[in-house]
Order: sequence, then C-alpha cells, then structure tokens
Amino acid sequence: MAAALSSSSPHCSSSSSSSIGFSHHRVRGGGGKGVIVSAVFPKKFAAGRCPLQSKPNLHSSNSQVLCMQDGAAAATIAPVEKDTPLKKKQLNEGLLSVPSPEDRISLTPTDGNKGESTVSITVVGASGDLAKKKIFPALFALFYEGYLPEHFTIFGYARSKMTDAELRLMVSKTLTCRIDQRENCGAKMEQFLERCFYHSGQYDSQDHFSDLDKKLKEHEAGRVSNRLFYLSIPPNIFIDAVKCASLSASAANGWTRVIVEKPFGRDSESSAALTRALKNYLEEDQIFRIDHYLGKELVENLSVLRFSNLIFEPLWSRQYIRNVQLIFSEDFGTEGRGGYFDNYGIIRDIMQNHLLQILALFAMETPVSCDAEDIRNEKVKVLRSMRPLKLDDVVIGQYKSHTRGGVNYPGYTDDKTVPKDSRTPTFAAAALFIDNSRWDGVPFLMKAGKALHNRRAEIRVQFRHVPGNLYNKNFGTDLDQATNELVIRVQPDEAIYLKINNKVPGLGMRLDRSNLNLLYAARYAKEIPDAYERLLLDAIEGERRLFIRSDELDAAWSLFTPVLKEIEENKIIPEYYPYGSRGPVGAHYLAARYNVRWGDLGLDDQ
Repeated sequence: MAAALSSSSPHCSSSSSSSIGFSHHRVRGGGGKGVIVSAVFPKKFAAGRCPLQSKPNLHSSNSQVLCMQDGAAAATIAPVEKDTPLKKKQLNEGLLSVPSPEDRISLTPTDGNKGESTVSITVVGASGDLAKKKIFPALFALFYEGYLPEHFTIFGYARSKMTDAELRLMVSKTLTCRIDQRENCGAKMEQFLERCFYHSGQYDSQDHFSDLDKKLKEHEAGRVSNRLFYLSIPPNIFIDAVKCASLSASAANGWTRVIVEKPFGRDSESSAALTRALKNYLEEDQIFRIDHYLGKELVENLSVLRFSNLIFEPLWSRQYIRNVQLIFSEDFGTEGRGGYFDNYGIIRDIMQNHLLQILALFAMETPVSCDAEDIRNEKVKVLRSMRPLKLDDVVIGQYKSHTRGGVNYPGYTDDKTVPKDSRTPTFAAAALFIDNSRWDGVPFLMKAGKALHNRRAEIRVQFRHVPGNLYNKNFGTDLDQATNELVIRVQPDEAIYLKINNKVPGLGMRLDRSNLNLLYAARYAKEIPDAYERLLLDAIEGERRLFIRSDELDAAWSLFTPVLKEIEENKIIPEYYPYGSRGPVGAHYLAARYNVRWGDLGLDDQ
C-alpha cells in the first residue's frame, strides 16, 4: 500500500477542468519553472488534477465571483454580454454608465504591461483569527513554493484602523517556512510582505469598496486584473460585503471570485435565504462555499484509494462492508469561542458539513469524469438517497467539569460566554442510511464531540465476518476480533491502515491481528500542505471540485433540519459526560442497536 502509483487513472482521463485521479501535469510558478506532480503524493508534489491546459482560461474577459468556504474554483462564466443578475441590477440602477476619462486611463494597459495579467487577493476581515492563523500563512506557503502567479497583490480589508506596516507586522508573526525547506526563508518572507497592503473600511459601504478598487487598480498597473475576495467575516454581514464588492470592486477586464466561509445558515430556510441573497449579485458558479475538511490530504486521497486500486472497488458495497464510521473528536472544549458555538452546536458545526461531505465522497458512484460538476453530481445523488434522520437515531451530549490528576477541567456552561442553562450539544452521534442498491442496510455511524479523550478525525470501514471461517475457534466468541477493518486517519498523524489476521510465528496455531500501514510521515519526507493552501490554490486556478454547490447544500440541510428543530422545540436535555472521557454512554447503545462497536475504542487501536 505504501508504493506510489504513477499510472494514469481511467476515471481521470477527461480533459475537463478538475479531477480526482492521478493524471500528471506541469505546474508553473512565477519563476517559470515546471514541476511534474502526481495526485498520489501530497499536493505540493501532486495536485491531483486533470491537465492544466484543459482548465478555464483565468485571463479571459469573463467576470466571476467566488464564494468559498472550504475551497473550489469557478469554471468559465458566460461572456460579459450575458444578462447576469448583477448586470441587470446595474442596468436598473444606472451603474453601467460610460466610464469617465480617468477610468479609461486607469483601465488602459500600459505598453509594458499590455497582455499581462495579475491576481489581486483581498482578505475581507483581515484582522480576525482565521485570517491571521490560516489565510495569510497559506498564501505565504503558496508563494514560497512558486504556486502564486508572477504578478499578485494581497490586500487586507477590515474595520480596524491599521497601516500597511502594521498589517505586515501582524502577518509576519504567523508566517513559517516548511520544515524541510528553510532556504532563503527570511528573504522570501520579506518579498511576500512587500506584496501585502491594507485598506480600512466598513463592510456595508460601497464608497469604501470603491476606494479599495482604486488602490487595487494602482497595483494592477494596467494589467488584466483578476480578483479574489475571501470573506473571513461573520455570516450576518456576508450579503453586505458581497454587494459592495460586486458593485464597487469587481475586476474590470478579468475574473472576480468570492470565497464564503461557513456556516451557510442554521437550517434549510436560512441557508436558502442566504443563497437567494447571494444570487442577487453573483451567479451560482461564481460562488465558492468552502469546507476546509475537503482540502485535507487524506480526504482528497479517498477517491484515489477507491477508484485506482482494484482490490478496493469490488469490496465497496453492502455485500462486503458491515458498517462505516466517521469519527471526529477534540480533546479540548470551546474555551474562548463559546458564544459562537452556542448558537450552532456540534451538529451544525461538524456533522452537517465536514462529516456529511466526507460521507458523500466515500459513498458516491464512479463519476463520469474528473470534472467538478460530474463529481458534485454524484455527491448530490448520495445525499438525496439518504433516509430522513430520526430523533431515535441521534444521541446528544454536553461535557461537564471534571477533575483529573489534580487538574480541574471546566464544563461547557462554566464558559463565561455560554448561558448557564444552555442545552447546546457539544457531542452528537447519529446513525444514517443510504437507500440505494449499493448501500441498502449499511449503517453509516457519525460521532463528533468536544472535550473527549483524544483528538482525531478518521473513517473506519468494518468489513463483514468471513463466512464459515476455519479459525473462528481461535478468536473465541468475539468475532469482531476477526473482522477486517480499513482505517483512513485524516488527522493527526495521517495514515491509511488495514487490519488483517495472521499467524504468530511459532509451532502452535496462535492468531494475531496486525496492521498493513501507510504512515504518511514515514513514507513521505515532505510536509503535508495545509487544507487552506489547497483550497486557495483551487480558487485561484478556477477549480471547483472541492467546493459546495447550492443543491448539495440544500440536500445536506434537508437531512438535519427536521431533527434539529425537534431537538430545539422539545428542549431535549443532552446527556452529560465528563471532560476528557469517551463521551455519553448513549452513543454506545446507539451503535449496539445496529450490532456495531465503535472502532476507536479497541485496545489494539493505533
């Protein structure tokens, strides 16, 4: 399993703009050097895309807007002549008037820059934690490795008063170079920070975005301008920011894209309302809803593992798989963000998006091609085939204070930002079913929680017992000990391992359970890129495969909205569990109801 694959996948031979296979391609950075990459490796060595020459032209005269929560890229949008919602709105408001002489001058390429293009990346909400801890470091990593174009500019936009120098100082504190690549680290940081600027403004002010537009044009210097807006702001101001960016700061002669972070509403109704509001200013294929879990290396490798290895695809069905478990756990509580979390809870925060997206990728049929739309079509089919979730198949919990080793760990309601009578679940387990021919009757068990005994995110595939197993007596009455299990560990310590049965060396007949391992840290010396690096690069390149489409979002919310309403309307009290424990006992009863044992509780678990 550790061997790297280099052949081209039959499912990824499409010339479309996205892929999940391992077709080779050449990536060019600003310096013009070409690097051959292959999808089976971490993305900085293998991007896992179809050939780049088949991608949409990023320098076309079409205008796009990208709303991204976890990463994807927009395909080519219809020509400017098309009556888009934005253009109709501009016509009605008289916004498509003839440009002034000053504008004509600013939009006319200089002789030296004529035909060249540039990318302007604006981080809206630049003073927030997400921008400081994830977005700016991810952009620097892309710059360091030559993935950003030769001409690019990064602008921070927020309400805070700040100078360019103050932004650079703030950003510099979070930048790091690869562990395995520290050559010229300091010089690279200086070059990157020289491309970073700041503009202060209100999120609902078209005038302030117009001022930003003027600054962007100065740095674009007459080149073909492509603009990416990353909305790292609270969801209640998404629409104001999108309106102002679309009407006052869109690219004049290139594409415009907007990335939107989750949450995408609290239920079906609020999510649909948000989508309708966004489409007043953007086309659907201009909206990039980002779920950063889709950018993680092992999630992207999931399709490669299944569709490029003959030993797995025939087993990927109800005939051989007994159950599938999707597990997410954190060994810390809400500490510091209880106010935000209390408004959403663990089901909305983790299960409805991260885990359900992974489930859809795991269970989907083979796509027609590697094209983003073909992949997302198959994911939507899975979501629409799922049985409505019932309250009886859900267990919720909330962690309470606990003293361990002389240390007192606070409970959820001990957080000063959380109401004392809060019933918001910090743990949830659910049993879901897909009513189609491949997965009929197979339980998909989800479990997510905070303040548990460890930190992990993984997929566990438990196979059926061997019929008439000759060695059943060697395992005693616990046949689960003889069950093969495939584990895909998303984080930490990324790995893929298969549990098999084997004979212990010696004269007797003693059986043992061993693991066939692919430990990424041992197999690949290079550092695995952060998910935000992959998703930002996809957004710049126009790759939408890892972003969430509106009908996909609707199908996801339709599964969870009824049970969420039932929990809240009936004021169901969560089962309490101690901080640092394995979670509520009810989760074990839920699994036992479907003759399942949680795989992360075994003594031989890695």
